[in-house]
Amino acid sequence: MNVVDSSGWLSYFAGDGNSGSFAKPIEAIGELLIPSITITEVFKNILRQRGEDSALLAIAHMEQGKVIALDSELSVDAAYYGIEYKLPLADSIVYATAQKYGATIWTQDADFKGLKNVKFYPKSKAP
Repeated sequence: MNVVDSSGWLSYFAGDGNSGSFAKPIEAIGELLIPSITITEVFKNILRQRGEDSALLAIAHMEQGKVIALDSELSVDAAYYGIEYKLPLADSIVYATAQKYGATIWTQDADFKGLKNVKFYPKSKAP
């Protein structure tokens, strides 16, 4: 199973230098988990930069994977991971989701660097 955090989704949609690194897990729909917080982050970013139509198209693509809602169990786990690894709130939710499902996180976000089951790609410039 795979979880692509919002930085990976935004790279993929932008077609930047790392977009190819995120194509494999994103396009493997049957293995793709989408923490609901990731939808919020990606929608907000694309809405601000490219408008509502582009944001809605992005979310429609994301929802082809299995969307994981934030429930009380994940919320508590995220709090623990946030403290243990000093993760910001959204990142701790993404990490808790991946841990619950034994998934690999694909990211450009340095907050995840060095954590278990994380494929980290330093941010790249556009081609």
